[in-house]
Amino acid sequence: MGVRNYLIEGISGTGKTSVATELQQRGYHVIHGDRELAYQGDPQTGVPLDSSAQRQNIPDVAFGHEHHIWDVDKVKSLVADRSHAISFFCGGSRNFHHFIDLFDGVFVLDVDLDTLKRRLASRPEDEFGGKPAERDVVLRLHATQEDIPNNATTIDAAAPLASVVDDILSKCGEIG
Repeated sequence: MGVRNYLIEGISGTGKTSVATELQQRGYHVIHGDRELAYQGDPQTGVPLDSSAQRQNIPDVAFGHEHHIWDVDKVKSLVADRSHAISFFCGGSRNFHHFIDLFDGVFVLDVDLDTLKRRLASRPEDEFGGKPAERDVVLRLHATQEDIPNNATTIDAAAPLASVVDDILSKCGEIG
């Protein structure tokens, strides 16, 4: 959805939504991937999970996380639309390997373990990472880095929000 398109990834609690909101407040075009593109589906094929598979696996937090994917066709369509000078796609998906090469740059927000634990502890239960079982999955992902794109630029997201966004924008050539 821009002449230049950037993906901002990271595990739950690293600040993707906060960064997206700050970018929007600064006038940038932002796609909140977890709100606008995400659904539960097969990360290889994109086939949505049927309701019985979703109901059967509700207690399995890891299953839900592993099947949190983005609509690849929508991503491609948004990237192809050049009506914005720059667009930021913010969120996490387990099928990023199907569209990551469409982006001009990929950033991964990262925080230290203490910051992550503090952020997760303050989350409401209706937000992913707000329940103990979800926190356990997030902490495992932080330790293993298994869902992190390999070709990404790591951003220290423990810094103040304005500094995090300034860092991203400077790496995009938006500020000196």
